[in-house]
Amino acid sequence: MPSLHIVDTTLFFAPHSGGVKRYLLAKNRCLNATPGVRHSLLVPGERTGWITPGIRELRAPRLPFAGGYRIPWRLRDWRNELCALEPDLIEAGDPYQLAWCALAAADHLGVPAVAFAHSDVARLFGSAFGNSAEVAANRYVRRLYAHFDLVLAPSRAIAAKLRGQGIERVAQQPLGVDSELFHPRARDPDLRDALGLPPNTRLLAFAGRIAGEKRIPVLREVMNRLGSPYHLLLIGGSGHGRSSRNVTELAFQSDPRCVARLLASADALLHAGAHETFGLVILETMSCGRPVVAIDAGAIAELVDENTGHLARSDDIASIVEAVRALYDRDLDALGACARQRVEQHYTWDRAFAQQLDRYTRLTHRAAELPLTVAEVP
Repeated sequence: MPSLHIVDTTLFFAPHSGGVKRYLLAKNRCLNATPGVRHSLLVPGERTGWITPGIRELRAPRLPFAGGYRIPWRLRDWRNELCALEPDLIEAGDPYQLAWCALAAADHLGVPAVAFAHSDVARLFGSAFGNSAEVAANRYVRRLYAHFDLVLAPSRAIAAKLRGQGIERVAQQPLGVDSELFHPRARDPDLRDALGLPPNTRLLAFAGRIAGEKRIPVLREVMNRLGSPYHLLLIGGSGHGRSSRNVTELAFQSDPRCVARLLASADALLHAGAHETFGLVILETMSCGRPVVAIDAGAIAELVDENTGHLARSDDIASIVEAVRALYDRDLDALGACARQRVEQHYTWDRAFAQQLDRYTRLTHRAAELPLTVAEVP
């Protein structure tokens, strides 16, 4: 059977990376288990070489104070590495140097180039440097993405924003979750005792990078106002244990089974971000059969509603506090069961990658040669 070789490349691949890395690792496992399909991943690393049969690192210097991220240099080498892999399609997972390398390699090989808009670059620059920086970033993104054969957006909100910027070839491509790993059976009834918490503790959790857009100080103030018996498990923090009277910090968890255990064992996820492009940890929590408290904004509102959790009306602290209290007036297990059902119906990785593979085969004009189903993530 003819083989379709997909190559992904991105800067967003580091020891403490979040949703982009989880997406790429799931994609690598899933597509390489699919007949007629091969997937390779080219990412920055400490040295050049294959770290697994499907993942290749290219040596790049580490960025200081950047959580282990590395910055590509000698970009001609990146272009040459991409060409040497002989892909039938290249996907760029960031809008920076490697996106231009992907375009150059795709042009040289005569193959399609796809961009995945995992981040809202214009908003990030605007938040950091002001309105003029956001305007400039919008122009940059429009110029970059105009060269790609297709731009994938993880949510309706990001797809609409890209189209509003004048980018025409945009398709919504939701992410997914390993619904066997993130499962209600991962729940540990002894977690509260292990944390030294009373049995009646109203245990909330947050998992993710401790970055500005996650608004960790807001979570802390929400917990300060809630007081006892509410307690927050902050997964991805300093790892120094109890950082305040009702917040416990755990270090970044590299093993997804540990994350699944913690999320499944909490009452609900507490998320204060108001500008998520998708929110993979929200899906992982829902897959564990737990509800979510979050902000009614951006992509989060596409995943969470009154049937799967509670949304704060705005991103101010008082509104989030009210949403948490309102959640506990409801049947948490019923909400969690509905959340789990929604994941099973719409957001498994095999469903997401089947849709994505269909797009790839059509871009490469090979839809008749390859199956439209993909193997489930083991």
